Amino acid sequence: MADQKTLGERLAEHGVSRRAFVKYASWLGSLMALPPATSRAMAAELAKAKRQSVIWLSFQECTGCTESITRSKGPTLEDLIFDFISLDYHHTLQAASGEAIEAARHAAMAENKGKYVVVVDGSVPMKDGGIYSTTAGHSNYDTLMETVKDAFAVISVGTCAAFGGIPKANPNPTGAVSIGDLVKDKPVINIPGCPPIPEAMTGTVAYLLSFGKVPELDHLGRPKAFFGENIHDRCYRRPFYERGQFAHAFDDQGARDGWCLYELGCKGPITYNACATMKWNGGVSFPIQSGHGCLGCSEPDFWDKGGFYVPLSGSIGPTAKLVGGAALAGAVAGVAAAAVARHRKASLNKG
Repeated sequence: MADQKTLGERLAEHGVSRRAFVKYASWLGSLMALPPATSRAMAAELAKAKRQSVIWLSFQECTGCTESITRSKGPTLEDLIFDFISLDYHHTLQAASGEAIEAARHAAMAENKGKYVVVVDGSVPMKDGGIYSTTAGHSNYDTLMETVKDAFAVISVGTCAAFGGIPKANPNPTGAVSIGDLVKDKPVINIPGCPPIPEAMTGTVAYLLSFGKVPELDHLGRPKAFFGENIHDRCYRRPFYERGQFAHAFDDQGARDGWCLYELGCKGPITYNACATMKWNGGVSFPIQSGHGCLGCSEPDFWDKGGFYVPLSGSIGPTAKLVGGAALAGAVAGVAAAAVARHRKASLNKG
């Protein structure tokens, strides 16, 4: 359970200087696109903060979100667990089981009433009384509603928790729904992705610790710091797109030369995430850099919208609905038409 030492005291015990702590806060502030002046305020608030009690629930999911957060570089999972938070319950990482761990969850809820944060990965099955996923003899729905009752905030990590994800995909045999569909009386922060970027998860927790409030969210409940821009606008292949230079197959010369993957179905123009800037595994790479187009996994219904290898111009109707429906369809259609026109022009010039 959460102890009484502040984060500043715990870090000092580990030999972390105030200078190093302020430097870290500056990095974290820039990561979340906060004004430079907030770094010292963040450092001051983090130093005074007590370890945040966190209860992590896992429902209909593949464990990918937990796998992702174990690869976080800032803060690392070890720093997060031992210094920043008190991870009082986690379906996947906990060593205890049975009555002991369920007692720990209830104790954390009672001792931190109104202050603990609930993190959820996975969707909730609602069909047939929720029998398709249970824990300790209770349905996911019952466990969720009991746990969030006295929580400060709820963080839905991964597209399954945020939007229903693959379990909700047609024909949705379990009647899967998102966490936001069920929790209406608490702040719900969505951090989608299949899986989400680890620093988006740890950074959001650090923000809650620093300021005691929910970060600015977009219309889908996602932190704007990580989901405020689409991947296409920040993609290093964007210059090739502007010049009409597109790969036509994953093994052609254009693909080898790093040309734009738009015509191979990349969904970067309509997908909002920080993949192109933060990347993965400590900034090593991301799918487009590895030679595969974006699947749009941080958007609602990405699996049913599909067309992963179909250009947006060929599936503009259903795909445009991913980020706002008719209001956005025209704009995306214009982008698609302009790209195709540039490509044809470039091909004619080469001929």
